[in-house]
Amino acid sequence: MKAIQIQQTGGPEVLNLVDLTVPTPGPGEVLVKIHASGINFIDIYYREGRYKTELPFIDGQEGAGIVEAVGGGVTDFKPGDPVAWCHIMGSYAEYSVVPAAMLIHVPPHLDLKLAAAVILQGMTAHYLAHSTFPLKSEDTALVHAAAGGVGLLLTQIATQAGTRVIGTVSTEEKAKLAREAGAAEVILYTQVDFEAETKKLTDGRGVDVVYDSVGKTTFDKSLNVLRPRGMMVLYGGSSGPVPPFDLIGLSTKGSLFITRPTLKHYTLTRDELLTRAGAVLDAVAAGTLKVRMEHTYPLSEARQAHIELESRKTTGKLLLIP
Repeated sequence: MKAIQIQQTGGPEVLNLVDLTVPTPGPGEVLVKIHASGINFIDIYYREGRYKTELPFIDGQEGAGIVEAVGGGVTDFKPGDPVAWCHIMGSYAEYSVVPAAMLIHVPPHLDLKLAAAVILQGMTAHYLAHSTFPLKSEDTALVHAAAGGVGLLLTQIATQAGTRVIGTVSTEEKAKLAREAGAAEVILYTQVDFEAETKKLTDGRGVDVVYDSVGKTTFDKSLNVLRPRGMMVLYGGSSGPVPPFDLIGLSTKGSLFITRPTLKHYTLTRDELLTRAGAVLDAVAAGTLKVRMEHTYPLSEARQAHIELESRKTTGKLLLIP
């Protein structure tokens, strides 16, 4: 099978297309023929070596496809079932072995590309809005990268909860997408200072929560726009990791809260995984949650896909097609 293997960490040039043997599912495992693989910033973190894993490895942690074979003891899945998964390394390939406990049944009428595009980012947006900081109608949220994959989904979910969303984006094109997703106000951070503009839009009160996937370049100012006892939700670092931070700053800025969540801790049990994934896939199938699939790439163009994602010039979801 064709796969994108990383033999040493580094830039996009370490993403190599190789030929490997199709794996065999062991007990409790399922072999899936992949129809689409999601591309996420976490793939870049592993590629760079920011997140550690054993070398060599096949990059990618999100995909959807059709069950090809099942290992011993697997009773919930059979060949021919449409499935999706995330947080299992190895989706940049034509086939992948996935633990049955991590697989999700995809509704038969839902396109597998849509499933691959939403399973990780959709569940991320879901836990951010429903669990990390449960949004209410009286809340105001600042969403950075509001036209990105998670940003567009999070903005929709927040708006449906009645929350006022202020989004930050880099271009007028992205501002249009954020407004279409429900953002009440959109700040072009390339033209105005988002800290000053956010304070202006909230009459100096500040926002209840900041959802920040950018990290290094936005972190300090994001803290400055929080109301007293507001929460900073730092769930990514597309501009780089946040430098060491003195926690005394949280008290001087208003007894703030900060968390660095990740999806795996919001899908700790099989029941939680099924509930969260089900809510997302059902919303997509019903049309109440819109997924923007702006860019698809053949597996051989994984390097280019990473370059374009890192440039932050893309919008919505990026997919690799084996």
